[in-house]
Amino acid sequence: MLLSVLPAAPAWLASYQHHELLLGRGLGVLGAWALLNLGLSGYQLPRTDRRTWLHHFHLMNCAWAFVNSVLAAVGILRTHPGRPPLGFTPAAALADEQLTGHVFLFNAALDVGYLLIALWLLTRAQTPAATRPARQLGYGRSVQLQGAFLLVFDLVMWALLR
Repeated sequence: MLLSVLPAAPAWLASYQHHELLLGRGLGVLGAWALLNLGLSGYQLPRTDRRTWLHHFHLMNCAWAFVNSVLAAVGILRTHPGRPPLGFTPAAALADEQLTGHVFLFNAALDVGYLLIALWLLTRAQTPAATRPARQLGYGRSVQLQGAFLLVFDLVMWALLR
């Protein structure tokens, strides 16, 4: 009975809250990916020979995990899934939603750049004149894995938040 007395939220507010909930959940996926990388590669890193490509792969995965975990945590803390800040307007909600979409598209373009850098590192590691080919191979495979995940993640988030 009490629920029928409460006024319904405006459509723009419901849309914004849905947007923020999806954003928070997506950033939770990014955080889980970071923790998975940190757990697996953090465990394996001291157990691999420093002269092998696998050591460099795990080292780079740990670096990516740190950055991704910070981005996920900051992003989650900045979302407002329950109630927007005071004075928030429909125009501000729309601008925020559009900016978020642009950020994910921009990140997807960066991810393509990461994949190109990975390809360059992997190709360079195979050349006879390569200096420290194990490091280039390990870093290249890590950047390839992280770039591929982030490309899929950013494109899925962009599509979901549209």
